[in-house]
Amino acid sequence: MFARLGGLVVRMRWVVIALAIGVVAFGAIWGTRVTDSLSDGGFYPDNGPSAKADHRIEQEFGRQNADVVVLYSSDRHTMDDPEFTEPVSDALSALDERPEVADVRSFFTTKAPDFVSEDSRSTFATISLTGTDEKTRNEQYEELREILAVPETTTLVGGREAALAEFNKKTEEGILTAEIIATPILTVLMLIIFGGVVAACMPMVVGVLAVLGGFVITRLLTYVLDVSVFAINVITIIGLGLAIDYSLFIVSRFREEMRAGADERTAIVRTMSTAGRTVVVSGSTVLLALAGLLIIPLPFLHGIALGGGAAIGVAIISALIVLPAVLAVLGKRVDALKLPGRLGRRRNQDVAGGDELGFWARIGSAVMRRPVVYLVGVLAVLIVAAVPFAHATFETVDERVLPEGTQSRVVSERLKEEFPGGADGTLLLMVDGGGKAAAQTVSTTVEGMDHVVSVTPVAANADATLLQVKSSSGEQGPGTRELAEDLSRLTPPDGSTLHVTGLAAQVNDQMDAIADGLPWLALVVVGVTLVMLFFAFGSLLMPIKAVLMNLVSIGAAFGAVVWAFQDGHLAGILDFTQRPVEASNLVLILVLLFGLATDYEVFLLSRVREEWDLSGDNTRSVVVGLQRTGGIITAAALLLIVVVATFTTGGVSFLKLIGIGMTVAIFVDATLVRMVLVPATMKILGSANWWAPGPLRRFYAKYGIRESAGEAPVGEKEERTQALV
Repeated sequence: MFARLGGLVVRMRWVVIALAIGVVAFGAIWGTRVTDSLSDGGFYPDNGPSAKADHRIEQEFGRQNADVVVLYSSDRHTMDDPEFTEPVSDALSALDERPEVADVRSFFTTKAPDFVSEDSRSTFATISLTGTDEKTRNEQYEELREILAVPETTTLVGGREAALAEFNKKTEEGILTAEIIATPILTVLMLIIFGGVVAACMPMVVGVLAVLGGFVITRLLTYVLDVSVFAINVITIIGLGLAIDYSLFIVSRFREEMRAGADERTAIVRTMSTAGRTVVVSGSTVLLALAGLLIIPLPFLHGIALGGGAAIGVAIISALIVLPAVLAVLGKRVDALKLPGRLGRRRNQDVAGGDELGFWARIGSAVMRRPVVYLVGVLAVLIVAAVPFAHATFETVDERVLPEGTQSRVVSERLKEEFPGGADGTLLLMVDGGGKAAAQTVSTTVEGMDHVVSVTPVAANADATLLQVKSSSGEQGPGTRELAEDLSRLTPPDGSTLHVTGLAAQVNDQMDAIADGLPWLALVVVGVTLVMLFFAFGSLLMPIKAVLMNLVSIGAAFGAVVWAFQDGHLAGILDFTQRPVEASNLVLILVLLFGLATDYEVFLLSRVREEWDLSGDNTRSVVVGLQRTGGIITAAALLLIVVVATFTTGGVSFLKLIGIGMTVAIFVDATLVRMVLVPATMKILGSANWWAPGPLRRFYAKYGIRESAGEAPVGEKEERTQALV
C-alpha cells in the first residue's frame, strides 16, 4: 500500500505541490482569522449540577453573574465627598440606558457597605450583560470598556469578561513571542542537523502546512460548534512538533536510500514503505489518543481535541504526500547548499546513523551488557522525579494565571484586600418552591454550617428565593468547595428543591467530570496504543512495555509541574504566581505526551523490528536500531523542546505549565526512556520481545501493518547482518 502511494505521489508530484501551495495561500489569508471565531471559557461541564442551577436561576431571576467589575478610586476624596460620588453615580446610571447592560449593582443602588473600601476612597460596581452566549458578551464588553472611565478618578475594569479578554490577548502575545524566539533557534538547529539549507527547509514545508491547514479546518468547525481559543496553542505545538518529527523520519530515510544508489522513484517508494508506514502508525496513534479528550465533558478540551486533531491529520497527509512530492522533484538536490566543512559532508550521515558502530550503538551495547543495573537506576531516578505529584492539589483557572499588574487581576486583588468580605467565597443557593417558609428553614440550616460567614436573600418571588452564601475559605478554597458539596447534599423542605452554583461548585463539577471520564480516557488512550503497536509489530509485549515506558516519562513530567508551579520553585525565574495545578491542563498534557512518546517508540521499534527480521538476533537488532534512530530521535526531541520550551516566555501561566511539563517529558522520553530503559528491557526480555500467541501471530501475518523496503538491493540482508561482526 505504502509503496503504491509512493509511486503515485512521484507521478503526480507537480499536482500535489500546486495543491499544497493553494492550501498555504488559503490558510494564510482565511485560516489565520480563526481566532475571531473561537470561544472563551468552557472549563466546566455544560450539563453539570452548577450549570443546571445557573439555568434555573436565570429562568426565575435573570442572570446573576457579574460579567464586568468596575473599580473607581480617588486619591483626594472619599465616598462622603460629592466630588467623587456624583460623577461615578452618573456614569453608572448612564449604563442603565445601554442595550448591552442587563443590570448594574453598586453602593448607589443597594446602599450595601460591601461596595465601599475600608478607607472609603474606592467603590466598585458589578455589571451583568444581556448577551446569551460568551461571544456576544465579549463583544458587548468591548463596546462598554471605553465608556466606563470617570474623569479625575482612577478607573480599573475587571471581572470575567475583562479577564477573558486579557487572557486571550496574553495568550496570543505569548504564542507570538514563542514563535519569534523559536524560529531563529529552530532554523540554526535544522541547518546543523541536516547539514544543508535545502534539506533544513523540509520540516518547515510540513510545519507550515500542518499549522495553516489546522487553522482552516478549525475555522470550518466553528461554523457548526464551539471551539476553544486554547485550540490555537495545541495546533501550534503539535502541528510544528509532529511536522518536525515526520520530516526528519522521511527526509533521513530518503537520503539514506539515495546514498545507497537508488534513483528518485525507488528512494521514494522505499521511504514510503518504511518511514511512511512509521508516520501512519505514529500519527494515527497520536490522533486517536487526542480524540480521547472528547470523552471528558469539558467543552474547552473538546475544542482542543478537534483543533489538534486537524493539525495532526494535515501533518500526516503533508508528510506522506506533499513532502515526498517535493523530494521527488529535488532528488539529490535535497543535499544542495551544504554547510561548509565537516557539517556539510557528514552531518546528514550522523543523524541517520550511517555508522553502525557509532555513538548510539556504543550506548546501546553498554546498556545491554548490564541491563538490570541501568533499568533499576533509571527507574529510581524517574520515581524520585515523580514524587512531588503525590501532594498535588487542584484548582481552576482564575486571575492568578495572568501576570501581576494585569488590570483585571489588580481589580480582583484589590477587592479581596480593601473591601469588607472581599476575600470571602460566594455561592448562590436557590430555594425553588415552598415560599418564604422553606427559604427561612434553609437559611437557618445553612447559617450553622462550617465555613459560612453569612446568608443573605438577594432575590425572591412568591415561590422561590435566591440566597447568597458567603464562605470564609475564599472563592475556590477547600472550605468553600466542601461547603458547596454540603449544600448540594442538603435535604430540601417538603415541596421545594435546592440549586447550588458559584465558582467552587463549578470547580467541583469540573473535578467530578474529570474523575468520571479519566478511566474511560485511559482505556481509550492505552487501548489505541496497544492495538496500533500490535498492528505495527505483531508483538504482545512490546505494546505493553511501550505503555509502561510512556507512563514513567509522564510521571516525571507531572512531578516537575507540581515542583515548579504548586511548590513555586520556578515562580521567580519564570515570573508566575505560585498556585495549585489546574487539573484539566494535566489531562491535556497527559494525552499530548502519551501520543508524542508513542511517536518516538514507534520510530525506534520500527528499525529494531526491521533488523530483527533480517538477522533474528535480539542484541544486534536493538543496537543497530538505536544507531539508526538515535540521532534522529534526539534531533526531533531537541527541536520539539525548543518549540514547547519557548512557551514558558509567555505571560499566561497556562502556557508556562505546558512548556515545563512537555519539555521535561520529551527530554526524559528521548534520553533515559528511549536510549536506556528500552534497550535494557529488550535485552532482559530477549526473543520474547516479539512473541505473540499463535492466533495473534496469524492475525498479524494477515492484517498487520508491516514494514517492507520494497526492492531491496541484493546482498542488503547479508550486509546488515554482518555489520556488527
